[in-house]
Amino acid sequence: MSLYANDTIPIPPTGTEEAWQKMPYFFTERNEGRIRWRARFDNYTKHQSMMKNYYRMATEVDTACGAILEELRRQGELDNTFIIFTTDNGNFHSEHGLADKWYPHQESIRTPLIIRDPRMKEDRRGTTQDAFTLNIDLAPTILGAAGIAPPDKYMGRDMAELYLDNDVDESVNNNNNNNDKTNDEWRTEFFYEHPKVRTASFIPGSEALVRKDWKYMYWPDYGYEQLFDLRNDPGEMNDLWNSTDANVRSVLREMKSRFEELKELVKSDELVTL
Repeated sequence: MSLYANDTIPIPPTGTEEAWQKMPYFFTERNEGRIRWRARFDNYTKHQSMMKNYYRMATEVDTACGAILEELRRQGELDNTFIIFTTDNGNFHSEHGLADKWYPHQESIRTPLIIRDPRMKEDRRGTTQDAFTLNIDLAPTILGAAGIAPPDKYMGRDMAELYLDNDVDESVNNNNNNNDKTNDEWRTEFFYEHPKVRTASFIPGSEALVRKDWKYMYWPDYGYEQLFDLRNDPGEMNDLWNSTDANVRSVLREMKSRFEELKELVKSDELVTL
């Protein structure tokens, strides 16, 4: 337990009472995210202890991954192995006065994604990019690496399109038009949803339309809407839904319309690629 013992973990900029007070009115002390915040982060000492343990766990995972890679290298199979490292969700670490996940804020919906693909050119290895990738992309990506065209009903895309340029196996692309996309055609937005858990006061359902610059949130249990300018407000502190600014009202109208369109589409029986 000595690892990180002498380090100080910064409190997030939105890990404040002010941020909690700005949450929608139905976020009360009975909310599960708030209950877990009290258990983990409601004072400085708890926050330091929890985050150091969190980083210790992450370091242990990192060490284990390194051992797996080294064993693959020892067996001569590293360059014959397709590796994806990711998780199922992000986490609130006291941001907005919450702990854990479930909601459409950046801390909750952003997840790590690392891909080691033997087909990747040397100049692409170790690089990063900020394209929107989703969990629905995992299956098409794995199938693509195996040279198998995904079923038409899959909504996701082969993420190799983002790093293999035109080197993706044409036999796969020709068998599935959904995969025949260029990098310029990659998604610029996505529809998010999470169901209510137990009761609306415990974990309310949430939906959103997410873009790089704006986010529209909808809380269906309460018919409550929010709009955030992510470029100028990355911490999602200032809800602009009530703004009278003409440009903001225009963005809101367009995003609400697109939100409803995507929501209907993903719940339909149509064959779509998102």
